[in-house]
Amino acid sequence: MLPAIKALFDRKALWRERLKPLRAEAAAARPDAAKHAARAFLDAINPGADDIVALYDPIRNELDTAPLADALAERGVGLALPVVEAKKAPLIFRRYKPGDPLIDGAYGEQVPPAPAPTVRPDIIVTPLLGFTRAGDRLGYGGGYYDRTLKSLRKTGALVAVGYAFAAQDVDALPASPLDQRLDWVVTERGAIRCSGD
Repeated sequence: MLPAIKALFDRKALWRERLKPLRAEAAAARPDAAKHAARAFLDAINPGADDIVALYDPIRNELDTAPLADALAERGVGLALPVVEAKKAPLIFRRYKPGDPLIDGAYGEQVPPAPAPTVRPDIIVTPLLGFTRAGDRLGYGGGYYDRTLKSLRKTGALVAVGYAFAAQDVDALPASPLDQRLDWVVTERGAIRCSGD
């Protein structure tokens, strides 16, 4: 069993190395992508004022969530950012709004400080390195979003949305039973309802 698991992780590592430069190229080629992706998100998913949407603070060259945060805040939608509270544990989410002071998180991201209230999001927007239209997602390998989605899906309705450049779309990705699928992927070209196949 161990060699099969090791082979899966090796395949994922190879995919990560392949997809990192693709995302960097997409980010350089489409500086307007975040604005278009925000519009696609609002058109397709359209959260209400009672919803809480968990975004992420972009690092490296992840698709910027600032235009989406601003648009959601204008509509009165509650916002949160993920916080790594402990390794190998699900993320927690602290409420925030654009302009709130943030502090350094565990991986170079900005997070709300501890006085901000912890909330359970209805919609989680996730960064990624690659995705399939079936809803498979390849992240950095820490498993934080997989643990989080699994945990929150046990407690009620949850919508998981990958937020990415269209260039990160691939036909297939190596997946394990621990991987949690996305419900939607939103890119600068539009929103994709994942098929789950």
